[in-house]
Amino acid sequence: MPRQQRLDAPGTLHHVMGRGIETSKIFRTRKDREDFVDRLAELCRSGNWAVYAWALMPNHFHLLVRTGKEPLARSMRRLMTGYAINFNLRHKRKGHLFQNRYKSIVCQEDLYLLELTRYIHLNPLRAGLVQDLEALGRYPWAGHSALTGEVERDWQDTGTIRAYFAKRPKEAVRRYKDFVAEGAGRGRRPELVGGGLIRSLGGWSQVLSLRRKGWRMASDDRVLGDGDFVEQIWLESAELERETLRKKGPGMDLETLARDIAAEQGITQTELRSGSRKRLISKARRQFCRTAVSGMGTPAVVVARFLGVTTSAVVRAAEPE
Repeated sequence: MPRQQRLDAPGTLHHVMGRGIETSKIFRTRKDREDFVDRLAELCRSGNWAVYAWALMPNHFHLLVRTGKEPLARSMRRLMTGYAINFNLRHKRKGHLFQNRYKSIVCQEDLYLLELTRYIHLNPLRAGLVQDLEALGRYPWAGHSALTGEVERDWQDTGTIRAYFAKRPKEAVRRYKDFVAEGAGRGRRPELVGGGLIRSLGGWSQVLSLRRKGWRMASDDRVLGDGDFVEQIWLESAELERETLRKKGPGMDLETLARDIAAEQGITQTELRSGSRKRLISKARRQFCRTAVSGMGTPAVVVARFLGVTTSAVVRAAEPE
């Protein structure tokens, strides 16, 4: 099944995960971790993100972020591409560093913000990178140490999380630590790393129970939240897409469109224009043709020349699905 387009809108909360290709390590040295954290900090300082939780593991990372003035895809491209280039230079390697596209799940804040913060920050403990909660409080490669006050990070948003526990900082930290300690014994939480109705409701039994009562709820594998929240995200994303098309208009050049779509789909511009029939590349090419022809009013023959395909192929690709 083709991958669905990412859901995003300004101010959206995302749980983002990225893994090394073939489970290889993406963080080998302290310099690697510092490079990644510096790039993460820059995204926050520039106003693109608010980061509430994060953890760097040997072969993957977790981020809990709220998007700001630019789309998640563009910020992630800057974070991961820049890091991968420097990583390859440092370690004298070539080729892809990350496995496919990163995974992003839109999350319902009032239900999942605190649960996800705790889950993400307990990753180093679950993986055995630290021995206990005291050591976790000193672990420099996760956001927990900033929330407990062990480390100062001006770029990480600690105030939002602490405010859920108490007004006074010391009391908020104490209650936050108790909250994390209470979750340490729960083990892995698969319902927090995927979207969809089953995960959002806590299991298939809950879904069946509601359906027996005649309840029907919207669901989406890209969303961790209840049915009303899913529908709200659909509407916001659809409106954002329409607004993006309006802004692009006839003056939008094909080079910029190709760059944006390639980044969104996790492919290169060369692949987009290669004529490849791989599913993901074909999907990106159809999106490019529909936007260029229908959204921007570019003649099909111009789009065909840009992509290096026939005009009839562009016309077919631009037809509504």
